[in-house]
Parts: sequence; C-alpha cells; structure tokens
Amino acid sequence: MRILLALETLSLSGWGASLESPSTCDICHFHPGRVVDVHRIASRRAQVKKMSLVRFGRRLSSASARRGFATMFNIDAGLSAEETEFQKIALDFAAKEIAPHAAEWDEKKFFPKETLQKCAQLGFAGVFVDSEVGGSGLSRLEGSIIFEALATGCPATSAYLTIHNMCLWMIDQFGSDEQRKSLLPGLCSMDQFISYCLTEPGSGSDAQSLSTSAKRQGDSIILNGTKAFISGGGSSDFYLVMAREETDQISCFLVPRDAPGVSFGAQERKLGWNCQPTCAVILEDAEIPATNMVGPSGDGFKIAMQALDGGRVNIASCSLGGAQCALNHTLDHVRVRSQFGKTLSMYQNVQFKVADMSTQLHAARLLVRDAARNLDQKTPNRSAVCAMAKRFATDAGFDIIDECLQLHGGYGYLKDYPIEKLLRDTRVHRILEGTNEVMRMIIARKVLQE
Repeated sequence: MRILLALETLSLSGWGASLESPSTCDICHFHPGRVVDVHRIASRRAQVKKMSLVRFGRRLSSASARRGFATMFNIDAGLSAEETEFQKIALDFAAKEIAPHAAEWDEKKFFPKETLQKCAQLGFAGVFVDSEVGGSGLSRLEGSIIFEALATGCPATSAYLTIHNMCLWMIDQFGSDEQRKSLLPGLCSMDQFISYCLTEPGSGSDAQSLSTSAKRQGDSIILNGTKAFISGGGSSDFYLVMAREETDQISCFLVPRDAPGVSFGAQERKLGWNCQPTCAVILEDAEIPATNMVGPSGDGFKIAMQALDGGRVNIASCSLGGAQCALNHTLDHVRVRSQFGKTLSMYQNVQFKVADMSTQLHAARLLVRDAARNLDQKTPNRSAVCAMAKRFATDAGFDIIDECLQLHGGYGYLKDYPIEKLLRDTRVHRILEGTNEVMRMIIARKVLQE
C-alpha cells in the first residue's frame, strides 16, 4: 500500500524539515508529503490515522489553530497519544480547509460538499461506524475531540458533520446487515449525504407527539407528514424519518430523496448555520419498501433518543470549538488594542473577564469529555450526564462568545471580524438536539429518581 509518510517516522517539531516541500501554504505552513511503501497496517484505526496524515496532517500551524489551544490549560491533558493525534489532524484541517472559507460560505449560503468529502477522507464522516463497512470505529471521546477541533474553523460546518455521523451510527447500530453493507460505505465517504428527521411543525420538544404516519401497503410503507428544520434538507440523498405506525408505535424509516411523494419546502432564512441547507421535508403518500425500516417495528423513538445522547455531546463539542476560536481572537485583540494609554489586557476588569471565560471553557470541556466517556462505558447515568454537558457547554460557549464580542467593542459587531458569525452559529446549539430547558428536565428526573 502506498500512502504518505505517517507520524511514526516524523517528529512533531520537525515535520516541515522532514518533508520534501516544493510548495508551502503561507498561512498555514502546510507541506505536501512524500510517498513511501507501507506493507502492513495493524488495524483500521491505524489506517485512519495514517490516511489522515496522507492528505492534511503535515505540520501544526502554531500561528493559527494550535496556538489558541495551548493556553495555561493544556487541553491535551488526560488524552492518549492517539487522541492527541486526531486532535492535531482536525485542527490542521480546520485551519487550512475550513477557516479561510467560513465567512464566504456564510455570506453566500454555500454548502461546502467538497470540503465535507475531504473530511470524510480523513475518516471523520463515519467516526463511530464499524471499520468493516467503511467507518473509523472511534470512541465517543475521540469524536468529541475531532468535532471540537473542526469547530474552531466553523461551528456550523462541524455541526453538520455531527448530524451526518449521528445518522450513520443509527444505521450501523440498528440497521440490517444489508442496510449496513449497501449504505454505509457511500455515506462514510460522503459520496452520499443523509439527514435526521424527527422534529415536526407541531412537535418540537414534545417529539413523542409526532404525527407523521406510516401505513403498510403490501411490501411498501406509505408515509404522510412534514418534518421541520431538517439540516441537509433538499440536498441529502437519504432521510432517517421517525413516523407513527398504525399500531401507534413510532418506527424509524430510511427514505431516499427520489422516492415517490417526497418533496421539500423553501430553504429557511436563518440567523446562523448558513453554510448548510435547512428546510422542511414533505411526505405526501411517499412510498418506500417495507425493508427500509431501520431497527424493529416500534423502536423508532428509542433509537432516536439513543442517537441524541451522542448528538448532545457532539453539539456541545462544537460549542467548545466556537468558544475557543472566539477566545483566541479576543486574547489577540486585548493585547494590542489600546485605550486611555494602555492595552485592554492591562485593565483588571478585562483580566477578570478573561479569567472567567477561561474557567468556563475549561469546566465545559471537562464535562463534555466526561459525558463522552460515560457514553463509551455505557454507564447507567449516561443520558443525564450527556444532558448536563449539552446544557452547560452550549450555554457557556454562547456566553463566552458574547463576552468576546463585548471586548471587541464595535468591531465585534462587524462582519469583517469572525466574532459575530460565531455568535450567530452557536446560538442554535441551545435549541437543537433537545432544548436546554428539556436538558434540565432530563437531569432533574434522573437526580430525583435517586
């Protein structure tokens, strides 16, 4: 197998010197790698690691992505060498492939499919999927680390990727062998895209009251209803739809975009998340094969809720990345911005704000990673801990970005600076994957049961 030189043969401090470098990115200091023969790969995990370095893992940009993570709190602390490596690869990718384009994607409402497919080449589209069907087979903790790092480039882009990953996990965990083998390779490569369809115009937080119907008709299922606020709506190739069967139980169905009776509403005009399409998915006597049911009949709501445990950790991770990005820019700003004869960083009020933001971010990161470990270990409290992490990190992330905007003054309100976009993109994190009010209900129910 021919792949580019992997990390094992490079020192982190000397990647640039170790590679043949006919050209270099002036901003991110990326170097094209040289090709060597590799005869054996011990596992898919190792292959993902090497193939990650194949394309983008050349050298850390200490002046951009990596610099801001190395504050007084070492976010690598407690991570394994492999977890740290995934983090570095994702940070590099965010700095080179996402951050330089994020403002333009937002302005033009451009869906960056090609960039997402490059993410998939790194193994970031099937993060939790078994390697035998094209996935990376990584842990929830590793996924959280990756999505946080990608969100430093653009929280909205990383968030879309988390939804795609959530759908793939559902198929891998609950789908039939035929579904897994026929669908997951193309979805893991992002040659095909998929969307999660639970919310309806009349059922948001009360998701169990959904009204989309599923009726059996011979070897087919006939679906009727509307799903609202669907990320990827109109662009995705497949839709995982939760619908109520005639038994009044909710089941999960895989609906192809080109199925008869499937149509889409107008694209929503949103505050943020403008780089991903969002619209209603309309099912009017939409016909699919009965074999397109994912999981047992009547298990759809349970499947959807289990998926959301992971989704909450993922979206919390995106808030961490957005907040870290805002804090990075703000630290730069207060060190150079001068008022009344001295830089902002010299004022105690600003110092206290920086201290509080750093403390919030550090605490949120620890809670999110603890929730990810609870998922990996399948602890009895995992749903409540995931709700805690989602509630705390998305609130803290938005509050940090809001404070960063305040410290930028009028400049923070301008689109010439990245802060206002970070604010717009992360506001919805407190709503989706279950509102933060619902998170409090989940936490309280678990605590009071004990």
